[in-house]
Amino acid sequence: MVGSTGRVETANRAGLTRARRGFTLVEVLVALAVVAIALGAGLRAAGVLTDNAQRLSDVVAAQWCADNQLTALRLSRTFPGVGDADFACEQLGRAYQGKLITRTTPNPSFRRVDAQVSDAEGQPLVSLSTVLSRN
Repeated sequence: MVGSTGRVETANRAGLTRARRGFTLVEVLVALAVVAIALGAGLRAAGVLTDNAQRLSDVVAAQWCADNQLTALRLSRTFPGVGDADFACEQLGRAYQGKLITRTTPNPSFRRVDAQVSDAEGQPLVSLSTVLSRN
């Protein structure tokens, strides 16, 4: 019995010694890799959200530009001629380029007007359309 008790005590001491040693290098490296991947994914998600917020801001400002141009046409109460016209607009401190495209319709008393707005680099942001009537 003493021999078996001695073995149990030796086994317990070996287990305690192993428990006191801490993590192995491989375990620490795996944990660091998992944390790095999680942080990388979080940073990527934050970057995408920032880009989307900027894009939304640009689209809203461009929509204001297009809407202002179409409203000015309605308020002028003139029947627009067929053709294209460029315009510039500034909203929220940013410059936008736009184009008014006026086309005929099957009914000669109406004209279709499209307002297309692009950012400073020429990337299209928004396109609004309306139909104007002859007074």
